[in-house]
Amino acid sequence: MSLDDWFRRFWRRRTFFFPDIERMVEDMEREISEMFKEMERMIPQDMIREFQLPDGTVRREYGPFVYGYSMKIGPDGRPIIREFGNIKPSLGVGGRPPLNLQEQREPLVDVIDEAERVRVIAELPGVEKEDINLYATSSMLTISVDTPQRKYYKELELPVEVDESSAKSTYKNGILEVIFNKKKERKMGRPIKIE
Repeated sequence: MSLDDWFRRFWRRRTFFFPDIERMVEDMEREISEMFKEMERMIPQDMIREFQLPDGTVRREYGPFVYGYSMKIGPDGRPIIREFGNIKPSLGVGGRPPLNLQEQREPLVDVIDEAERVRVIAELPGVEKEDINLYATSSMLTISVDTPQRKYYKELELPVEVDESSAKSTYKNGILEVIFNKKKERKMGRPIKIE
């Protein structure tokens, strides 16, 4: 049963003494129906699946839609908040929709700054090791997966400079772990004697 059908059944059972109120309710029904149709147009086609049920009716499934955040206290005592998912709230200013929907999901990631190294742990459920692409610089790690079933993408700024050639990664049970050695601090140079 669609939302429109529910509203019609619900309000038809009631008889209003005031026709203006009934007209107002019908206008609200129409506006809600238009809002849902507009939201459906914003969803990418590969996130909509239709199934025909044995009784002949068609059922639509949407998604997956994922949004969340992780929060922890950083080494300086300040909170670190990271969002993840493929749908993010926005202000809806300038004609942009209030929800920013992307095909690629941003995985849940945790960065652990240890004494000698930096560990990055990312949740990538439902993918094979061969489908994961990693790219690192001394200050950034990019994680991407692009398969028909799952799409993940995350550009992550590392807390310190790392030696990207020291990177080691493992993937097991949907958890990716990447370990970098920190870059050694270079000495400032050597003193020069003035003649």
